[in-house]
Amino acid sequence: MDRSTFRRVIDRLLRISPRRLVLAAAGILCVGLAALGVVVPGLPTTVFLIAATYLFTRSCPWLEERLIRNRFFAPFLGYLDGSATMPLRAKIMTMGVMWAFVTASVWILAVGSTAPVWVLSLPPAGALIGTWFIARIGPAADPSRLSGESSL
Repeated sequence: MDRSTFRRVIDRLLRISPRRLVLAAAGILCVGLAALGVVVPGLPTTVFLIAATYLFTRSCPWLEERLIRNRFFAPFLGYLDGSATMPLRAKIMTMGVMWAFVTASVWILAVGSTAPVWVLSLPPAGALIGTWFIARIGPAADPSRLSGESSL
């Protein structure tokens, strides 16, 4: 990198607000923790990716685009933004795996500790919300049909 290019990069960095730099750095940290969560049992991945997306939206939109449009997440974007229908087989498998792990978690909690009943009810409550969300993933409603306009 020559001296003039280096100077332009430094000048550009100095114009960015400190708040945006801190939010972008926190987003990068969240992506790192999410990557670590893929291989470390018990460390969540999804929560950190959601946090990173939020932080990148507030600080550096091109980092958000890069995060959600990478080859690992891009195939699933349509399911979340409503432009694609999640295949029935994928819904069934997703819910089956989710409920299997919820059942295992509750069983481990019930057998291995003296957890109160309300604690034992939290994983199934979360799974019910997840089941509802997965079941309703589908194509977005056509705005012309909502307003009563005819497509003829």
